Amino acid sequence: MRMPRSLQARLGLSLGVLLTLLWIVAAYATAVMLRRETDRIFDSTLQEAAQRLLPLAAVEIVGREDEGVTQRLADLREHDEFLTYIVRDDKGRVLLRSHAADPAAFPPWDGPGFRTTATHRLYGEDVLQGTIRLTVAEPLAHRAAAARDLRMGLGLPLLVVIPAALLVIVMAVRSGLAPLRRYRRRLAARSPLDLAPVPSDDLPVEVAPVGTALNLLLARLKAAFEAERSFAANAAHELRTPLAGAIAQTQRLRAETRDAIAGQRAAEIEASLKRLTRVAERLLQLARVEGGRLRLGHASDLRIAARLIVEDIEWTGPGRIVLTLPRRPVMSDLDPDVFGIVCRNLVENALRHGAPDGAVEVSLEDDGTFRVANDGPIVPPEVLDRLTHRFERGPAGNEGSGLGLAIVAGIADRVSSRLALRSPRPGKSSGFEASLVLPAGPP
Repeated sequence: MRMPRSLQARLGLSLGVLLTLLWIVAAYATAVMLRRETDRIFDSTLQEAAQRLLPLAAVEIVGREDEGVTQRLADLREHDEFLTYIVRDDKGRVLLRSHAADPAAFPPWDGPGFRTTATHRLYGEDVLQGTIRLTVAEPLAHRAAAARDLRMGLGLPLLVVIPAALLVIVMAVRSGLAPLRRYRRRLAARSPLDLAPVPSDDLPVEVAPVGTALNLLLARLKAAFEAERSFAANAAHELRTPLAGAIAQTQRLRAETRDAIAGQRAAEIEASLKRLTRVAERLLQLARVEGGRLRLGHASDLRIAARLIVEDIEWTGPGRIVLTLPRRPVMSDLDPDVFGIVCRNLVENALRHGAPDGAVEVSLEDDGTFRVANDGPIVPPEVLDRLTHRFERGPAGNEGSGLGLAIVAGIADRVSSRLALRSPRPGKSSGFEASLVLPAGPP
């Protein structure tokens, strides 16, 4: 038999089985002891009955005129006679017997004392030098019935007590493990990026070291992640100024040189520097997504941020972006800057990887659903599954940083949403669509 994996079930089952076995053994031992005690009491009753009856029988028999006559005592009223007796002389003749006594149940006289037959327990006494002999008998069935009633009296209450005790054990175990269940719920409610210490003050002493060790581990992980984010943010921030200077110098070089080959190389350098600048910007965004506060204590209209972002990047593809906004405000406690990061990354990704002459459809719905769709070739499913990984680029080319969709997926995860990528677009035979549900509510 395999033990259940639940600690609560193991404790309840083990304690219940152990307690049941202990009660059964205790009840059996008690029944055996009581059976011995009742046998001793019954034997004492037989002996006492014989010693009280024998003098009376001797007086009655000695005073008879006729010798050897059997006298049977009449029954005054009907009743169960558990003790029967006969009085015999030294020749074995029955001189006196109780009304229910069966002489066949009494074996021949073999002296005073106890003896047991297949059906009766007997005790014998004699007087007048063995000429008057009294034997008292008790059916063994009477003793067996008494023992059976005794066992029933001990066993039947267990049928009620054991289930009640098992219920009490289950409730006690459940109550004792309540701190562990609360601790488990606190852990389950944590988001993957929440590395704050888990309260463990109410844990039992036996489990408290586990909570302490887990909090120490979380503190180490938090320090490691903060160091990583700090390095990425600082490195990206420090790179922006020299990169901007290098781009300016490269553009000046292109403007001043008359050598076509040098101009081409300067253009390539400028493109590489701009790509590196975009990577630095994305690293800054990624550091904010992983360590910053994404939701505020107040709500704002997401339509305003969507309109500003689209207008800001409209110059890269005039007339290509089709923005659809609801008439009513879409209120949300999401930081507008964070929503701007989502919008900018998805729109720029659609402009960069979509069909050059195709429109980019940007829509925001009343329930906070934000969609960006573009025309273009179908992205294979195995590639879709990897696009949210860091530095993963699409099949259209190596333009871009490979961080845009990873940043949006990180934001969606932290606001309890999910970035959904589809290709082809729903209802179309080609294209690409990215959508996520932002936290939104009535104004």
